[in-house]
Amino acid sequence: MLSLFWHRMQRAALLESSFYEEVEHDTTVTRQSMLVVIFSSIAQGVGSGLDTGGMSLILNTIFALVGWLIWAGIIYIIGARLFPQSQTEADLGQLLRTIGFAAAPGIIRIIGVIPVLRGPVFFIATIWMLTAMIVAVRQALDYSSTLRAILVCVIGWFVYLLLISIMGISFL
Repeated sequence: MLSLFWHRMQRAALLESSFYEEVEHDTTVTRQSMLVVIFSSIAQGVGSGLDTGGMSLILNTIFALVGWLIWAGIIYIIGARLFPQSQTEADLGQLLRTIGFAAAPGIIRIIGVIPVLRGPVFFIATIWMLTAMIVAVRQALDYSSTLRAILVCVIGWFVYLLLISIMGISFL
């Protein structure tokens, strides 16, 4: 079972469209996609030099999970409700699964524990995860165009930043 999980993470990181299509329809992997988000978050925390034994790592992971839920909801609304194609048929669970696995490349951020590599590794991980996100969104929303998936992700990113800013302000 563990080897299957790691194999799925590899396929996600390799940007296999067929993999994202599989997890879109496999409701049994939702917990695994959540684990990918958790592992990626922990790798980020460790790689960025956060106090790995303390509250910062736990909070970082909680924020990553909440962000994953919010992001999936935003992409669902924008991609499936506002800008669907005729063949678009998606639900929130499909987006949670595909988007969760799109975080798989983020695991390399653990290499950031080596200070001289932190910047380049985080940059590579960010671009890689963004690319995986676009593939995940394209497959989950059944888009025939990668450009449409990019557009949905860009609009979603702005909406996400706006929501996070509003939520941050409301906590003051």
